Amino acid sequence: MGPVTAAVLQLVALIGALALCYIPFGTYMAKVYSSDRHWRVEKWIYKGIGANPDTEMRWPAYLRGVLAFSLVGVLFLYLLQRIQGILPGSLGFSSVNPAQSFNTAVSFVTNTNWQSYYGEQTMGHVVQTAGLAVQNFVSAAVGIAVAVALVRGFARSRTGEIGNFWADLVRGTVRILVPFAAIAAVILVACGAIQNFSGIHEVGQFMGGSQQWNGGAVASQEAIKELGTNGGGYFNANSAHPFENPTPFTNLFEIFLILLIPFALTRTFGVMVGSVKQGYAILATMFTIWLGFVALMMWTEFAHHGPALQLAGGAYEGKEVRFGVGGSSIFAVSTTLTSTGAVDSFHSSFTGLGGGITLLSMMLGEIAPGGTGSGLYGILIMAIIAVFIAGLMVGRTPEYLGKKIGAREIKLSAIYILITPALALVFAAASMALPTPPHSMLNPGAHGFSEVLYAFTSAANNNGSAFAGLNANTDWYNTMTGLAMLFGRFLPMVFVLALAGSLAEQKPVPATAGTLRTEKPLFTGLLVGAILIITGLTYFPALALGPLAEGLAS
Repeated sequence: MGPVTAAVLQLVALIGALALCYIPFGTYMAKVYSSDRHWRVEKWIYKGIGANPDTEMRWPAYLRGVLAFSLVGVLFLYLLQRIQGILPGSLGFSSVNPAQSFNTAVSFVTNTNWQSYYGEQTMGHVVQTAGLAVQNFVSAAVGIAVAVALVRGFARSRTGEIGNFWADLVRGTVRILVPFAAIAAVILVACGAIQNFSGIHEVGQFMGGSQQWNGGAVASQEAIKELGTNGGGYFNANSAHPFENPTPFTNLFEIFLILLIPFALTRTFGVMVGSVKQGYAILATMFTIWLGFVALMMWTEFAHHGPALQLAGGAYEGKEVRFGVGGSSIFAVSTTLTSTGAVDSFHSSFTGLGGGITLLSMMLGEIAPGGTGSGLYGILIMAIIAVFIAGLMVGRTPEYLGKKIGAREIKLSAIYILITPALALVFAAASMALPTPPHSMLNPGAHGFSEVLYAFTSAANNNGSAFAGLNANTDWYNTMTGLAMLFGRFLPMVFVLALAGSLAEQKPVPATAGTLRTEKPLFTGLLVGAILIITGLTYFPALALGPLAEGLAS
């Protein structure tokens, strides 16, 4: 079997598995967030935190809950790293320095999981499990909660109430993330991923010296890392490490976990707004972009330019031979089109155009299918923009799901889509203009610029993957990427929740003969076009200086 055929079969198997889970899992999540009953363990949690889960919130109160909970998470994780040296199970590692502690705390609380450190040489068992792994669960739950709040904005009318943040947070964690991550962890352990609390071991003799490895609760963290679209690896090599990702099957299984919740949330959306066809339209948009990018990535990485690549059968530099070009291409696109950031290969070693695809995937806003929750609310914002564009074409007041899209809704949506590009481009420009930050680039020219652009695009979009050529463990990059992650996560949420409140207050508008049918393929095509055009106009000059220049020169 040739490598291209193997890649296509992996892709077909992945799509089949996602299709089988789409309806039952998406419907289950809709029931979770629509139920008025509380599990016993949830009642204990509400009592412990002093929250009343039956109290409906308007959007400012919902936002205060999101920000307060996240602030506590940042402070706790920062403190945990600063006192690591005196904690049990530290494996002898010292406390993490202030700049890196800030960066890591913000990174995991914002669901970015950017890592400017070697995980197996920096973090002990307590920080990994009680700090990083916990944030993998709750940061993902926060993202889903904000998405559900926006969906309620479309589903409800004549009220400004969009649910209860504490109830949504607890239910997402207890009913969705914990049980499904536990099942995934068992599967990973059965397939060879490690799960222990062992210390540091010296392994063999290599070129006159020994190599050290430490164990850890890897499988459990790997499961939620992918299911929650987090991405932070227990080891520096991330999902290229055999302890995290032992076989080609686990590689495909991890891609499945990455895509499961973001794709299934479109079904949740359709059920909650009372029209599953609307969910299918959003799903079709996400799937079209994802499949197109996978095909394009495979083409760039299988293209045999030069005798070395012809003999190897593809661009194998920086890729795990266990997974090959096909598995690495699917993983790279899936992890950058979502907010996962996990890697099973090194994106800096992709071809010039291949690296550009990973960059463009994040620049789309990570909405195809995007992160847990963030992908859904991101693409719904783009759907509002697409409806507005269609309304301009025919001279009609735009409507979406029975809600008029007026000046307030368009302003909130426009600000939302401008925040992330502004953060990425401004921080990247500052890093290139100042005298010291460019010294962190491993490569000169277009590729070096791509390293910097990739870092801030990843941070601002809460992705967390790296181009693997930039030394980001400096005070400048730890601080600036930390700020990019913080603003890139919470500023958009402000406008999403404000939009949810605005939509929930409206009266429903009955459909007429002139209403744009947003469940039809025509709208799907319009939405795909709007996403690509808006992204292209925003980022094309920066892409032309980096990956496009490198790709055309090679």
